[in-house]
Amino acid sequence: MEDSTSSHLLSLSNSADESQLPLPENRLPSLGSTVEHCLSEFNLSQFLQALLVSFAWIFDAQQTFITVFTDAQPPPSSPAGHGGSSYSSTISEWHLNPEDPILTGLPASSFFIGCLLGGLVLSTLADTSLGRKNMLFYSCLLMSLTSFLAASSPNLWVYSCLKFLSGFGRATIGTSSLVLATELVGKRWRYKMGITGFFCFTFGFLSLAPLAYLNRNSSWRYLYLYTSIPTILYSVLVKFLVRESPRWLLVRGRKEEALNTLRCIASISHSSLNLAISKVCETEESSDDNMDLFSALKVLMQKQWASRRISAVMVMGFGIGVVYYGMPLGLGTLSFNLYLSVTFNALSELPASLLTLILIDKFNRRSSIWVFTIISGIFSLLSVMELGETWSKLEIGFESVSFFSACTASNIYLLYTTELFPTCVRNSALAMARQAVVLGGAVSPVLVAAGRRNKFWCYGVFGLVIWLSGVFVVLLPETKGRALCDTVEEEEEGRQKLISSDMLA
Repeated sequence: MEDSTSSHLLSLSNSADESQLPLPENRLPSLGSTVEHCLSEFNLSQFLQALLVSFAWIFDAQQTFITVFTDAQPPPSSPAGHGGSSYSSTISEWHLNPEDPILTGLPASSFFIGCLLGGLVLSTLADTSLGRKNMLFYSCLLMSLTSFLAASSPNLWVYSCLKFLSGFGRATIGTSSLVLATELVGKRWRYKMGITGFFCFTFGFLSLAPLAYLNRNSSWRYLYLYTSIPTILYSVLVKFLVRESPRWLLVRGRKEEALNTLRCIASISHSSLNLAISKVCETEESSDDNMDLFSALKVLMQKQWASRRISAVMVMGFGIGVVYYGMPLGLGTLSFNLYLSVTFNALSELPASLLTLILIDKFNRRSSIWVFTIISGIFSLLSVMELGETWSKLEIGFESVSFFSACTASNIYLLYTTELFPTCVRNSALAMARQAVVLGGAVSPVLVAAGRRNKFWCYGVFGLVIWLSGVFVVLLPETKGRALCDTVEEEEEGRQKLISSDMLA
């Protein structure tokens, strides 16, 4: 049905707010509207829960970009050098050829391939049997333990295998964290708590440069110890302190657990809470209660509107991922200090997160993503051009603007994806979207290695890919101002109303 109305998709941002459309008089409240009412008054308990969940992004970022330093080509020893005569990376310790794109890029590519496989295997578990909290716990624990073991790798092959397992565990950390943080609060605070995770990711990325600098005269192995041990401790905190999403618990028919969670984090009276949930649970049977391991993926593939959306989202995610993960990995190809380059990149994520907070309230999602993918592509291509010595000094500036734009597009992209799909398949859809981003990340190390010989294969390809992928946003509906749907039926009913309203307009 969505295919027959494709001509109307470009004007959806100007259509009526779906959340404000009137319901029939005999229609009882849905699960989504009931939970929204319970969580609408933001309080300290919700804030602390969402904040603790968002901390997972710190450790996610550290393990994602740690190879920028551990697998770096050691600079020549000199009094002014930042490496030091005793500096050790995987390349120097195992005597690898820095210009070999296969071997030097193998650990980073193994990590992203592990992310891909982990996303495919684990993504539906957060929507079905495990839930958001347990998925976050097990993912953090697996990533941290394998990263801890990576510190004792005897050779490149063992190291790459452990990076693969680390990536496998890491695959659903950001997804589970973002979905859980946004489902623990009401609509008004949904974006703010989601963006809190992006700030945490920035902090994690930013923390790598000082850690690596302090470790510049030691082995790369210590970096894994410094980052993995705190992650293990964090996993324990998640297990004992974090609460499960009440939305997911209700969709799965676990009423008592949902009530216990809402009693702890909601600001309404217990009697009102019990009455509201009881009415909904007695009169509304969710078709998602019997979902098995692959039901979420079946919904995404069999429903025409869902498959159309997830396909467009994944193409966009691939292009964003190539730049978002590839640019930090490619900093070594620029004629600039590595530690400062990484710091500039990490710092650029801070204004990107702040800008996302502004854009998500003021502008529609599609236009924002399109604009920033175009800007990122243009400045990435500018950094490839060789127009003299003065122009080469501007390379880091062009790269920073391109990375900043990719960060902003990535932030909006993740929040946008959570709005495109209902609760029953939201984690699976977001996981698939992130897998597309990770696929771009898996390709980028090889492009970076090839870029050591010719920069066009690095930043030139980056610019073209993200620019082309941004075009696919026109195939998606606008979601600004919409309330989150919990079931497939709610989503389809909302689509019908939105399409009808747009046709009448």
